[in-house]
Amino acid sequence: MEAAIRQGVLPVSFLDRVREANRHDPAHFRPFYVAGQHLGFVKHGFAETLSRWPEVFRVNSQGVWLHQDLDRAPDPVAARSAALRAVLAELRAAGRVPGWRDEEYPINAAFHEAPLLTLERAAVPLFGVPGYGVHLNGYVCRGDELYLWVGKRSMSKPTDPGKLDQVVAGGQPVGLGLFDNMVKECQEEAGIPEVLARRVRPVGAIGYCLETEQGLRPDVIYCFDLELPEDFTPVNVDGEVEGFYLWPIEQVIETVRDSDAFKFNCALVVIDFLIRHGCIAPEHPEYLALQAGLRDRGLWSRALGRA
Repeated sequence: MEAAIRQGVLPVSFLDRVREANRHDPAHFRPFYVAGQHLGFVKHGFAETLSRWPEVFRVNSQGVWLHQDLDRAPDPVAARSAALRAVLAELRAAGRVPGWRDEEYPINAAFHEAPLLTLERAAVPLFGVPGYGVHLNGYVCRGDELYLWVGKRSMSKPTDPGKLDQVVAGGQPVGLGLFDNMVKECQEEAGIPEVLARRVRPVGAIGYCLETEQGLRPDVIYCFDLELPEDFTPVNVDGEVEGFYLWPIEQVIETVRDSDAFKFNCALVVIDFLIRHGCIAPEHPEYLALQAGLRDRGLWSRALGRA
């Protein structure tokens, strides 16, 4: 296996994971605008549902606009957020917003811009606005051998229960920086003490654009690496992980390449890790396609003309 990795002759199937995470049909959506800015995409059926609240949304066949009266409020961000919160409360009561988290996400045109509103995490795909998260590759080196910690998601998780995951992963909430969020998630999800968690290294970001039953997920994951001591074993604290496993890198490669055992976006983070650590060699026939695919925001990029 190691020789095959070095020679870049592994079976051609890693790209399937990237393709699966970018399945969407633009014909199913119409644009969503806030304060004159195109922020996301709404499924046609959901757009018609939103027309029931004309004081909050202006809806026609060309798009959905958050009502401009909200832009003239003394605090437009608070006004927009409150208006959406009220609508979502009704939709939640009707069973239209599954997996409610009571966690507000900042919604903006670009990550480092001030938010135009905040939105319940479970509703982010409904409006097709970009969501952001942090994922950690926790690895161990034993001589020349590389191992990766893999988590198994709790069966009580609202999304992808029982799927394989990174040792630590979480969404990016409002009011917290990326690095501090990563440190917090390390402690909550894997019991990694702060002094160790603060050694995490930011190593880049990946993106994907997936159509789901609810809507669209044009998401970005900020990736971090952390070399963990051989004598450290992760322990779940918040109940979101069923168990942790330290796998040799060959087992990780075979699992992500040959199956859908990993949560779809976690598979992408693994592939990025394998490329950066030389486990998928430049000679691999999919090498350049994988590099491009991991950072192609798909529908979001093309529609808004952004890289």
